[in-house]
Amino acid sequence: MDEQLFFKKLNSLCTSKEIFDFLRSLEVMSDTMASGALQRISEVEVDDSGLKNPERVLDNDVFRALCFQFEFESSKLSNTGLLNALQALIKLRIDPQSTLMVSLLSEGEERLGKRQLTVKNLCALGESLLELEGPSSVTLERILNHIQEKDIEQWSPREMVLVYKMLQVTVREGKRHQDLLNRMNSVTLTVVSQLSPKFTSIILNSLVVLHQTQAVPLVAALCRHSVKHIPHFTGDELVNVLEAFLYFRHHEQTFTEALETHVPKSTFTMHPQTVFKVMQYCCQKMILSKPIFDAVAEDFITRADSFTTDQIAGYIIPFGTLNYLPSSASSLFTKLEAILHTRLSHFQPHTLLNLLHSCVLIQRYPVNFLPKIFSPYFLQQLQAQPPGLDRTVTSRLTQLFLTVTLECPFYEGPKLLSKYQGKASLMSHNSLDVHLLKRVKNGLLYLLKKRIYFASEVSTPYFYTVDIEIKLDEEGLVLPAAQCEEVHRRIALCVDGQNRFCINSHNLLGEEMIKQRHLQLLGYEVVQIPFFEIESLQNCRKIAEYLHKKIFPHTYGLSC
Repeated sequence: MDEQLFFKKLNSLCTSKEIFDFLRSLEVMSDTMASGALQRISEVEVDDSGLKNPERVLDNDVFRALCFQFEFESSKLSNTGLLNALQALIKLRIDPQSTLMVSLLSEGEERLGKRQLTVKNLCALGESLLELEGPSSVTLERILNHIQEKDIEQWSPREMVLVYKMLQVTVREGKRHQDLLNRMNSVTLTVVSQLSPKFTSIILNSLVVLHQTQAVPLVAALCRHSVKHIPHFTGDELVNVLEAFLYFRHHEQTFTEALETHVPKSTFTMHPQTVFKVMQYCCQKMILSKPIFDAVAEDFITRADSFTTDQIAGYIIPFGTLNYLPSSASSLFTKLEAILHTRLSHFQPHTLLNLLHSCVLIQRYPVNFLPKIFSPYFLQQLQAQPPGLDRTVTSRLTQLFLTVTLECPFYEGPKLLSKYQGKASLMSHNSLDVHLLKRVKNGLLYLLKKRIYFASEVSTPYFYTVDIEIKLDEEGLVLPAAQCEEVHRRIALCVDGQNRFCINSHNLLGEEMIKQRHLQLLGYEVVQIPFFEIESLQNCRKIAEYLHKKIFPHTYGLSC
């Protein structure tokens, strides 16, 4: 039978019985056809748990005849027939120590030594060795050495992908092939437009694992190319792509827009781990996508009982971080509370702390669970597990303590011991826009005439740092910043640069919002100076006029 007709018929068959009956009807077939038949059998008879019905396949007389032929005529096989058969038999879980497998492997290694294998053959042999021996295979290193001698520009996209995968696993063994990688990265850049969703995902994942931070043009091209594939990625493929965006800190507005189109209508059919990764992407990139967040909230309400504790936290934390309450907030947090009541002890200490902290950022108070957080035993658990009680952890504990003190007067449980209290808003201080602060200070100097009348980056007794503090007496006159007596009012200027907002948005992040809320409850008059109100003001006088209206709205304008 003609090979093209043979494979067309073979691929239309869906059970091993149909395949065996078809093979019986043939008087003769090439080794390529025979190995193709083994591959098709492995496709229909093997699933995630292994060979569905070993007896039906392994004891079949046609299958045994094929194996006999491959074992005793291995030296006469074509490279394609030999290596395709080897891959199929590995998938069918044939004993690696059997004479059949030993014969095929030996023949493959002999041809490797004689340099008789093409890149495609080398990749097939490499895949087989990875399955059988893992990344420590000695022969795998020989294969890569042979591959380095080949003309990369002649490789197909599939061959390129297979070599990336081989390099990906060998690098874990401490072996480096950077020269080969540099050549591959350059050639791959020229064929990005030809890559399928699967190949795009695999190469991006390889670039992450291989730490190819210098391959910026290739990463950027792959990320742009991935936009059109978003509806076609499998869950695992999309996770790989999202991880690459995060690892390389790449931003592509069209990618986010494509996610916003695809994810809301797909969350209920996506694996929770894929949704988790989408939310992690939005959270780390500070992208508040209301369509995505609303859909994820509905998904949580429907499916959260089957989630892992990490997935539960991964779904919820971005809502607090990006300071967003979805339209279904009431049902969302009712569901979360029910889960916490039944599974509280299942959460890892740091995961639980991060989850409850994210809730208070958006004024959802987990008072029923705070006695556990503030207990000495739980704090010891936090200290014992990485990252221990570092500054971020201490800050979150302190914000939980301040929240129950200032916002939950009805809370009567244990409080946080003073030795665990620390700066409550590391994020706000670290995210201070120094250039914007300088412009505001210059404007204040123009307005108040002397530098003594305001202080910047002031540490308060309440663990927060105030960007700029102005003190007033009972008559509303500005006092020197160093004066402590007769202070009737304190004004806290929050100089909010772009990095305190969600990206391309005027929505304050949760950490900054809770800081401003707490400063107000502590008696400060909070005046927000957002970047988007001041960035267009051209000189000190205009900034001073703006600040006058913001800080002293009921007094006369500037007298200059």
